[in-house]
Amino acid sequence: MDIKAYIESGILELFVAGQLTENENKDVQKMMLKHPEVLQEVLEIESAVIKLSSAMSPSDNKHLLQLIKDKLQFGGQDVKVISIDKPRYNWLTYTGWAAALIVGAGLLWTLNQNKQLESQVSEIDMQNLYLEQQIEQAKTDLAVKENLLNILRDRDIISVPLGGQGDFTDSYAKVYWNKEDNSIYLDAQGLPNAPEGKVWQVWSLTLNPLTPTSLGTIDNFNDDDNKIFTITNANESQAFGITLEPAGGSETPTMEQLHTLGVVSQP
Repeated sequence: MDIKAYIESGILELFVAGQLTENENKDVQKMMLKHPEVLQEVLEIESAVIKLSSAMSPSDNKHLLQLIKDKLQFGGQDVKVISIDKPRYNWLTYTGWAAALIVGAGLLWTLNQNKQLESQVSEIDMQNLYLEQQIEQAKTDLAVKENLLNILRDRDIISVPLGGQGDFTDSYAKVYWNKEDNSIYLDAQGLPNAPEGKVWQVWSLTLNPLTPTSLGTIDNFNDDDNKIFTITNANESQAFGITLEPAGGSETPTMEQLHTLGVVSQP
């Protein structure tokens, strides 16, 4: 689904306004749980509604009274004065208008306060929902990290440090190779972000004769915070190297861009 198009469709505004059906509300809530950007947009809409409600606060009594007068068509046109014999009827008439104004003002103020309270409660609910989502994400991240630590501590894992080469002495990485399931875990924290139009490419090497075999490119390197990647390796590797290649990768490593290299220790 195109999330941008979904946000721009106007359904989130209807959700905040309470104009959706129960099923539609459930669909929007599912989208908020699944896509943080949808949840953020709802929070921003809620905030805008609260600000607008505050701007319409009845603190300006003159504005409120004028609004009620306009609704009642009181003062909108010149009033024709009719003289009557009994002045007490005039008093009752004015009293009725004053009572209507007071009751109307009270109703509008109460309605405005209720809407503000509902908006505040709704925003708190959204914030709690967002906080719960963050907690669940943290639990998931912790479980992933604990699982990774257990893998790296396995006695059968082969650790291969990759040191910086040539002009790239500050670069480093480490390969954790599990020969039982033909997988390696690459910790590439010591590599800089790939420049635009370039990617990091990982190589398995046999040394005699020197034969490089590509293990693939790391296309999401710049966006990954942990810089730990899982790569399949079914080769009888004697060494591992990482080069910087054009986007899409290369058939053979560009030796001038060999940043790290490490030899597998023999048992």
